[in-house]
Amino acid sequence: MRIRAQVAMVMNLDKCIGCHTCSVTCKQTWTNREGTEYVWFNNVETKPGIGYPKHYEDQDRWHGGWKLDGKGRLTLRSGGRVKRLTRLFANPDLPSIDDYYEPATFDKDILVNAPAGLTDTPVKRPYSALTGEPMAVQWGPNWEDGLGGTHEVGGQDPNLARMPAEAAAKVKFEFEKTFMFHLPRICEHCLNPACVSACPSGAMYKREEDGIVLVDQDRCRGWRMCVSACPYKKVYVNHATGKAEKCTFCFPRIEAGQPTICSETCVGRLRYLGIVLYDEDAVLAAASVPDERDLLDAQRAVFLDPADPAVQQAAREAGMPEDWLEAARTSPVWRLISEYKIALPLHPEYRTLPMVWYVPPLSPVLDAVGAAGRDDTDADDVFHTIRELRIPVEYLAELFSAGDADVIAGVLMKLAAMRSYMRARTLDGTVAEELLDGIGMTAEQVEAMYRLLAIAKYDERYVIPVAHSKDAAALEAQAAAQPDCSLDCAGGPGMHETAATVTRFHLVDGDEVHPGRAGLSARRADGRLGLTVNPVRGAS
Repeated sequence: MRIRAQVAMVMNLDKCIGCHTCSVTCKQTWTNREGTEYVWFNNVETKPGIGYPKHYEDQDRWHGGWKLDGKGRLTLRSGGRVKRLTRLFANPDLPSIDDYYEPATFDKDILVNAPAGLTDTPVKRPYSALTGEPMAVQWGPNWEDGLGGTHEVGGQDPNLARMPAEAAAKVKFEFEKTFMFHLPRICEHCLNPACVSACPSGAMYKREEDGIVLVDQDRCRGWRMCVSACPYKKVYVNHATGKAEKCTFCFPRIEAGQPTICSETCVGRLRYLGIVLYDEDAVLAAASVPDERDLLDAQRAVFLDPADPAVQQAAREAGMPEDWLEAARTSPVWRLISEYKIALPLHPEYRTLPMVWYVPPLSPVLDAVGAAGRDDTDADDVFHTIRELRIPVEYLAELFSAGDADVIAGVLMKLAAMRSYMRARTLDGTVAEELLDGIGMTAEQVEAMYRLLAIAKYDERYVIPVAHSKDAAALEAQAAAQPDCSLDCAGGPGMHETAATVTRFHLVDGDEVHPGRAGLSARRADGRLGLTVNPVRGAS
């Protein structure tokens, strides 16, 4: 057993109001510069919809993520080493600017300098931020916001195509007959990242100390295989520098014990950040289970109980500091994922083992119970109505449980039972034992889950230990060497490592070893994860 720590995030979708504050603050922090006009490390999608970039969930088209070959071994959907090398200069599995959107700017001077006495109101014309030519705005990163454009393309949502026909027929795109919810998305910082394995130059890597996936700008050669391999399409190419860029999980803030900028500015307070301990040796087996519907339980089995004395002792022997162990014990992410089991990964069938999880949205369940002529205080009536909610459980299952609707129903039942239990306890002080028995939780667990989801304070939602003390000298030296902001470097901010040492993960396809791995110290031909520890110092 090799214990690692991973910074992970959970988002409670019931609290997302689609205000896009997280997207705007992320844009202003990381991608407000030339070459990244079309790039949104954080975007908020309206579901149902085809998303950003268009149809990114259709892996038959984009060939992202992993699959099992005929021998049950993991292999990239984008192909092995030889296939990728033949596509270095002509990769067909790349979204075009039309799949993202062509960013526009506007000539504000026409309003400022408009002469007085005009009979017609002057209008700002859109100009392409890429070419400077006049253009017509026809798509955007949130074009479907609030179902605004969904009536035109919503039927092309890949999740609908995978749903059973009778369930898909329930999804309507007509006023008062449809449903919607908001889905914020960032890089998943996966345990088994396809982008890292697909990179020919070894520029993509996963940090040893906290699992954040980053891009080494010095190594990146712009081959764009990472863009093809990422099933979430959260790796972008800076067209000004020709380098790959992606969400950095705001690692300078994480190293200082602060939450990501999207979490800090979230109006709905829907994000939770914390440490999860996991067994690195169990990652490959978890990602290789034959049945896609077993991937959720397999990934949960990779996580280790931070309260287990054996786990604590093994972590100490591996050199993990006590403050990190304490952060893991009090992690809200661990509780939502593994204790309460109400957080689910986005598209586990991609086999990347994502580390940004979601609490699925619960429709106005008590209103639905009443509308069905049932008693909203009766546990059986509440549970039976779960299957009749406005948001079909089958649709949520395609997003969060590889199509297993029973998993979604179980999570929604816990959330509905928590609401009913807390309402009864607040109104007349009664303890609804039948509700607790129905979901297999104790009163203390339900009340703790309610506090975490509803009224948790800042330090309860964000439990982030500071960077390892062994890295403090390197971080201080970097800050001293750069009098200005250390992120203001050529090619844009945040793409260089700041801590002293990282672990680069790669996966071997059969007997193949991915190229471009200078100093590779452990190469395996049995499909196991190979490791190499390379020093990467400071930002430029």
